[in-house]
Amino acid sequence: MGRSFEVRKASMAKTQGAKIKVYSKYGKEIYVVAKNGGSDPSSNLSLKRLIEKAKKDQVPTHIIDKALEKANGAGGENYEVARYEGFGPGGCSVIVDCLTDNNNRTYMEVRQCFVKTNAKIGSPGSVAHMFEHQSVFQFNGDDEEAVLEALVMADVDVTDIECEAGVITVFAPHTEFFKVKNALTDAIPEIELDVEEITFVPQTMTDVSGEDVATFDKFIDMLNDCDDVQNIYHNAEVAR
Repeated sequence: MGRSFEVRKASMAKTQGAKIKVYSKYGKEIYVVAKNGGSDPSSNLSLKRLIEKAKKDQVPTHIIDKALEKANGAGGENYEVARYEGFGPGGCSVIVDCLTDNNNRTYMEVRQCFVKTNAKIGSPGSVAHMFEHQSVFQFNGDDEEAVLEALVMADVDVTDIECEAGVITVFAPHTEFFKVKNALTDAIPEIELDVEEITFVPQTMTDVSGEDVATFDKFIDMLNDCDDVQNIYHNAEVAR
């Protein structure tokens, strides 16, 4: 299929403080999605997908329930989506998605991550065109033709399918997320999805090597330490 895709999953937090940060990020995102689209997952598909993802990442049920209860209440915080783009260490392309109640504070925090690692924050759209907004599913298997046939029969718009080392990866437009998931579970009832997410997939990769590797790691750690940062996407292929 011609394009490799490295699925980067954040490792489970090893310290209680780090776990709390992960729970906080999920709680904030669930609150915003429920506040904007309703707190019933059966009618708010974005919320349904997010709750499923949170549970897969072992977020406790009480964190999810608390966010939903908060969304159902009056008032509450007014979070906005903020997206920043730029070039990270080694010249890689980076997209940083945030939820914030103070745009100036969040911009300054994210900008400092770029400045302190000799990276360059850009203007909106400066690197987004280098990524495709896609649904990505990954699971064990070796018959990509059978998977493709099942998706085509279900009238799913598929972008690409890869099979490598007994692992199948399906790429589709982000709008096709639930159609792909339903088609896969119908065709393969015993399927266990290791990855099921909507993400930004880079069209090309940038090699990051030498001294840039340590700087890149510092850059990502600094962004992850920002309370308002929800997701980080990049096209770095790090040589370790």
